[in-house]
Amino acid sequence: MPETILITGATGTVGSELVRALSNRGVHVRAGVHSVIKGDRLRHLYPEVQLVELDFQRPETLGVALTGVDRVFLLVPFTETMVEDSKRFIDAAKAAGVKQVVKLSVMGAEVEPGIQLGRWHREAERYLAQSGLPYVILRPNSFMQNFLAYQGTSIREQGRIYQPQGEGRASYIDAFDIAEVAAAILTADVARHHGRAYPLTGPEALSNSDVAAIIGQTTGRPVQYVDVPEEAAREGMQGAPQWMVDGIMELNALIRAGHAATVTPDVQQLTGRRPRTLQEFAQEHRAAFLPA
Repeated sequence: MPETILITGATGTVGSELVRALSNRGVHVRAGVHSVIKGDRLRHLYPEVQLVELDFQRPETLGVALTGVDRVFLLVPFTETMVEDSKRFIDAAKAAGVKQVVKLSVMGAEVEPGIQLGRWHREAERYLAQSGLPYVILRPNSFMQNFLAYQGTSIREQGRIYQPQGEGRASYIDAFDIAEVAAAILTADVARHHGRAYPLTGPEALSNSDVAAIIGQTTGRPVQYVDVPEEAAREGMQGAPQWMVDGIMELNALIRAGHAATVTPDVQQLTGRRPRTLQEFAQEHRAAFLPA
């Protein structure tokens, strides 16, 4: 009988890609969504996928979402309560008899003392490891999709990428590849990957100047990287919670210092194919980088 796999955060960047990756693999996909209404797009694209309401702040939804589930892809949103939310979900998964949890973490979470986001993820990783549940940790680098989500407007309207990252390089990864790795693990024998932590990257480390040049070449219009002073970057996030501002600035500083430039072979080894390049990503999303 096909297994049932629950994907939390199923409408997000990685979650929606994983719904795609698993939908044709002969498993029952259960998509955890904050509200069923928000899952309408998934319902339209993948009518065979079961939508279920899952709200980390409403514990009563966790038991329902986990009923009859064999494996879980655990993606907890970046919020001030993400550690508590993770622990609450892990407890519920254990009570439900889940056979495997694949947790999405962040690259460098194992580094001590690390940055705040890494420490939060590491605490959740440790809790999962101590739960007794079979588990796998995925630690991806920054997503290529961030250039659409956070820089897309300035690229379209001004031909500019604004970041306080100097010429630091990062091995950006396409969320498509993260999903392919997760799908490969979630459909393999549980024992094969148990207890492993995989750092996931794209095929090369790029600076923002490199990214600007690639997007410019793909779109046929000049794109320039502007290195923003740290204080100006903080001012630009006025209105956001202080913990979030501090967390984002720590990530920026990490990239600026060159600590995000590591390239790993894990995507190739786990999926049997090389990870997507930034050129391929830019070409696929070319229209989104062009003025309306």
